Amino acid sequence: MTKETKYTEDNIRSLDWKEHIRMRPGMYIGKLGDGSSADDGIYILVKEVLDNSIDEFVMGTGKTIEVSIQDNKVIVRDYGRGIPLGKVVDVVSKMNTGGKYDSRAFKKSVGLNGVGTKAVNALSNYFRVESNRDGKSASAEFERGNLTNQELLEETSRRRGTKVTFIADETIFKNYKYRPEYVIKLLKNYVYLNPGLTIVFNGEKYYSENGLKDLLEDNNNQEDMLYPIIHLKGDDIEIAITHSKTQYSEEYHSFVNGQHTTQGGTHQAAFREAIVKTIREFYNKSFDASDVRKSIISAISIKVMEPVFESQTKTKLGSTDMGGDLPTVRTYINDFVKTKLDNYLHKNTVVAETLLKKILQAEKERKELSGIRKLAKDRAKKASLHNKKLRDCRIHLGDIKKENYLDTTLFITEGDSASGSITKSRNVNTQAVFSLKGKPLNSYGLTKKIVYENEEFNLLQSALNIEDGLEGLRYNNIVIATDADVDGMHIRLLLITFFLQFFPEVIKEGHLYILETPLFRVRNKKDTYYCYSEQEKQDAIQKLRGKPEITRFKGLGEISPDEFVHFIGDDIRLDPVMLDKEMSIEQMLEFYMGKNTPDRQKFIIENLKVELDIIATEE
Repeated sequence: MTKETKYTEDNIRSLDWKEHIRMRPGMYIGKLGDGSSADDGIYILVKEVLDNSIDEFVMGTGKTIEVSIQDNKVIVRDYGRGIPLGKVVDVVSKMNTGGKYDSRAFKKSVGLNGVGTKAVNALSNYFRVESNRDGKSASAEFERGNLTNQELLEETSRRRGTKVTFIADETIFKNYKYRPEYVIKLLKNYVYLNPGLTIVFNGEKYYSENGLKDLLEDNNNQEDMLYPIIHLKGDDIEIAITHSKTQYSEEYHSFVNGQHTTQGGTHQAAFREAIVKTIREFYNKSFDASDVRKSIISAISIKVMEPVFESQTKTKLGSTDMGGDLPTVRTYINDFVKTKLDNYLHKNTVVAETLLKKILQAEKERKELSGIRKLAKDRAKKASLHNKKLRDCRIHLGDIKKENYLDTTLFITEGDSASGSITKSRNVNTQAVFSLKGKPLNSYGLTKKIVYENEEFNLLQSALNIEDGLEGLRYNNIVIATDADVDGMHIRLLLITFFLQFFPEVIKEGHLYILETPLFRVRNKKDTYYCYSEQEKQDAIQKLRGKPEITRFKGLGEISPDEFVHFIGDDIRLDPVMLDKEMSIEQMLEFYMGKNTPDRQKFIIENLKVELDIIATEE
């Protein structure tokens, strides 16, 4: 007979606001991470503070926001109205306190009832807020949400506005660092959505005159656009559309009240539907939806009264209504696109003819591929994808909630020993493993047909569920895990080529990474250090002194599962694969995978020399 567990008043405990946030940070900022991913928590902290400054601009005050990040210290200064001085402490440390509850003041706010800054406060080992208004100033300092100091000045010459300074808590965000590329992308999105706003980041100014048109131009090479960007604006909606000459998949940038909804939602679904409906009616032809949207590059921004998002990080819109007396999101977007896009195509006949040719070409290619696509899907099923090539995670097997999507990771690895080590070490809830069989095919210059004909590519595409774009992407993080030798580098390059050639949006949207694994293990009887570079190895030797045991890992398969768990767990190091703004995708593919030009030879020699020297020294 089992002993009954006592359940009394002593078992009941109430957490205060900061304890709850620190105990369950994922509820407020999504995943934690170390800054290697754009959706890591440290960027959400920056965003939550910025949202309040953006709200001031939207309300007509504060045209400039200054942002500084140095040595992990973040400073955000706006020139808005400033927090009411008597509420400076409450606004950043008391739940259910904030101006966002007054819908008259914040009709279409991007922040969410002031919860954001409280989360930043609780998750920072240092947090300071300062408000200047009416010639007076009030400030408060906190440590991990606990008030340590506050000050009120009866007179100040400082310009009005709010200044927030914080340092994220390193005990929660381990080994973190801010990547300027991700911060800049975040700030650029703010200026695209708020023409007239200037954001200064570490001395560099960001400003946009043409909104979403600028977004598409900055994110895509001009030469790859099939026709000039169609840019249409309404009271609470703005869209920008073009098609790519070379890209196969659909690409969407969607926003609600200034939030970048990376996972889409009701507005993005309505936008995709409205484009197809409008174009079918304009040409009076029942085109297949996939032919209309193939290669589309677009953006949509809408403003909704009191939007409902599917999480605190606001990555997916759940609202079906625009709010007030307005119709549903779907009807509103459909009516706008139908009227404005139809008018544009009637007035711009050259664009209309170009678009028609593109759709007909897509239709032709789809029909040519239809037979092989069906065979490829049948082959993927027969290959027992989820048992043979892919060791899936529980989130996709229905065992845990989809709320953990941001943590989902697919490791792409080569060889039985390497995939075996990762499989035994992984977090089975959110981490999956895809095993390659030998080196992938060099897909440079090949057509989409090869994706269906090549078993490895077909199964990988099926595992990721990206055949028709990122809408159904099964894993938020796609991690290439290969050995740090010449063969491993080559496999890495071939996989990156595959994504660049057929699914560049995977890289554009920040989903592709390289797994960093240690090159050395340095240890004595008491301590062990895993070192990712020659310099880290030398530092470890200095710390341990004497003559420590030094092991060089030549392959992932040599690392035992007991050790591997450290490298793909909380201490995982990921190097994001990013596009070079100065080169088009076609130029990049030509440079890396084309003929051996002198420039490419020089690049390879310079970048592999250090690694090869280390290998030679150790051997």
